[in-house]
Parts: sequence; C-alpha cells; structure tokens
Amino acid sequence: MDRELEWNDVIEKDGGDYVLLPEGDYDFTVESFDRGRHNGSDKLPPCNKAMLKLRVESPQGTAYINHNLFLHTITEGMLSSFFASIGQKRKGEPLRMDWGKVPGSRGRAKIGVYRYMKDGEERQVNEVKRFYAMEGAPSKAPTYKAGDF
Repeated sequence: MDRELEWNDVIEKDGGDYVLLPEGDYDFTVESFDRGRHNGSDKLPPCNKAMLKLRVESPQGTAYINHNLFLHTITEGMLSSFFASIGQKRKGEPLRMDWGKVPGSRGRAKIGVYRYMKDGEERQVNEVKRFYAMEGAPSKAPTYKAGDF
C-alpha cells in the first residue's frame, strides 16, 4: 500500500530501470489518479484535471505512464474515449463520470514516444496517443415486450 514516508523511515526498494515502450497498442491498468487543477494555457482555459498513473506490463518490463485528463468541454472527446476504454461509457450515451471506479480499471491504448530536450539532452517518455473503446463493453439492457419470446 502506498503511503507517505516519514523522515526517518527505512527504505528497501532499489531504483528500477526506466522502461520506454516502443510505439504500439498496449493493455493498461490505472494504478492511481489524483485530482488537480490546470492553471490555463493558450489552448485550454483553467479547469480541473485528473492525473492518471497507468501501468503497462510488457516483455520489456513494467512501464508507468502519467497522463492528464482535462475536465473541460474542449477535451470531452478524450474523456469519453478514456471512459469507453475502461468499459464505463457506451457510444452515443451520456455518462456521469464515476472516478471512484477508475483506480484498478483496465483498458487499451495506443502508446507513443514523446521526445523533448532538457539541459541540452534529448529525452524520451511514453505518452498516450489515444484510448480504444473496450470490446464487449456493457450495452443497454434489452427491452422486452410481454408475449415476445
């Protein structure tokens, strides 16, 4: 169980090697999410954000990917895609986002490699390019009429 460490706590885990996944489609598990606030930018006004930590198990090892979901109508399509990927949203139907069910959820996403410069050195991290809707996601309950069998 994750917890805050005290200043004099004993630590045991060794630092692991960072795993960079090649671009592709991967299953993921939502390790955790925190609520945060986006301060605004040229493209998006201030709004709430969900800061996800996704875990991907792969032949290269376990990779962790941080991904922000912005709670704004401009990014509603990405929110819908995420909730469809974890089986909460059905195409064409409204959804009240249930964040309590997000940790531990599983889904599938296209993972890419983002390159950037820091201190004159090129670095790379994985990023979510898109979420895929879950196959076999719950559909609307069938309607029955008396006498139809």
